[in-house]
Amino acid sequence: MRLVTFTTGDDARAGIAVGDQIIDLASSGFEDVLSFLEAGDAAVVTARDLVTSPREVFSRLDVELLAPVPTPQKFICIGLNYLDHAIESGKEVPTTPVIFTKYNNAVIGPGHPIELPSVSDQVDYEAEFAFVIGKSGKNIRAEDWEEYVFGYTIVHDVSARDWQLATSQWTIGKTFDTFGPMGPELVSKEEITDPHNLRISLELNGQVLQDSNTSQLIFNIPALVEHLSKVMTLSPGDVVSTGTPPGVGMARKPPIFMKPGDDVAITIEGIGELRNPVVQGS
Repeated sequence: MRLVTFTTGDDARAGIAVGDQIIDLASSGFEDVLSFLEAGDAAVVTARDLVTSPREVFSRLDVELLAPVPTPQKFICIGLNYLDHAIESGKEVPTTPVIFTKYNNAVIGPGHPIELPSVSDQVDYEAEFAFVIGKSGKNIRAEDWEEYVFGYTIVHDVSARDWQLATSQWTIGKTFDTFGPMGPELVSKEEITDPHNLRISLELNGQVLQDSNTSQLIFNIPALVEHLSKVMTLSPGDVVSTGTPPGVGMARKPPIFMKPGDDVAITIEGIGELRNPVVQGS
């Protein structure tokens, strides 16, 4: 199952993507993806029936896709979670997950422009694999992670390096407006055989700058679910972005930072492609 949030020019709506079609979930009582996730297994059963006998269907070409989870209650990010990226950043390999956050002002969908702020000239790209919580839980054991994860999506952890590195706390450089592209779909875990063996890559203007595999994660999904849930109750719709592989612009010689007119695309095997243009913001 592939959940989307879409609009036809009015309010945002939840849907199921099936090929080139979007099946509207509103007819089944689910106005948004969050209400679908909160309904749990009953929603999944309803959705499967709806795919068999859809009531309202749109062509993908006639809708605008938004981030699948446009306003997550928590948007949690993991830093330095690929071994090679930790090394290229000149940091010690972490022995406990490095946590920071983005806020909902950063969230945009596929095709929406990443706006470069006038106060930064070091805006970097970071391809990331993310998982989305489907069931509330606290103090979750690592071996029980699948019970609490609904599925997976793509996140672009856009980062203003000059702001990020001006302080020991990274969030300020990570959560400028539009710095959290997400999507295009939220793919249920049943569709991905092994989330810890997916190719992840990023192209900037057609040039491959990141190319790795989620098998290289230092802290995998079970470890992150267990670690985070010791601190906070994880809730349906919470997004956890698991970190970026090596190849970021900051570490290149000379550095490569994004500029107006760029086109950036992240591809993760089995999930899809998240593509966004880059424009000058205010």
